[in-house]
Amino acid sequence: MKWIEQYRLFLIMVFVTLGLFFLNNSKGLKAITITGNSILDMLSLLPPILILIGLLDTWVPKETMMKYVGKGSGFRGPMIALLLGGVAAGPLYVAFPIAAILMKNGALLRNVVFFLGVWTVAKLPIVIYESVSLGFLFTIIHVSFGLLFFYVAGIWMETKQQKEVTIEQNLSV
Repeated sequence: MKWIEQYRLFLIMVFVTLGLFFLNNSKGLKAITITGNSILDMLSLLPPILILIGLLDTWVPKETMMKYVGKGSGFRGPMIALLLGGVAAGPLYVAFPIAAILMKNGALLRNVVFFLGVWTVAKLPIVIYESVSLGFLFTIIHVSFGLLFFYVAGIWMETKQQKEVTIEQNLSV
């Protein structure tokens, strides 16, 4: 029963897709094909990323990670997040395991949120494509506002997290 509760959204989507297949065979087949291709893409990307993350977790000491993106990192933290997110390749779901390892090793939440935002808005391939397709001025405005938004959102989330921890500590005393 716990398994069904844990995977209920997945099971609902399976039943919806099967229902679509029985109602409209061609659209259902197309949905199944797209889903299968997406799963194959994900399975081809995630294992190498997870191996690299495991190596990163093993090779880079926690103290080093904290020094560069953790408490006291100052201006270096966002710059490293900008560099990591900017040179990234692949879809956003690849960034989440990296973000998890950063959090596990003591990175500030603001730097992790900023890293995810950079991955979303300012990856080098996307910036190049966007500037060619939509113009340099649009790209500069879009990336600037996006980066500002994610940095402020990271600070806000970190402040909110710290307040919740303080409230929990006061309640437990």
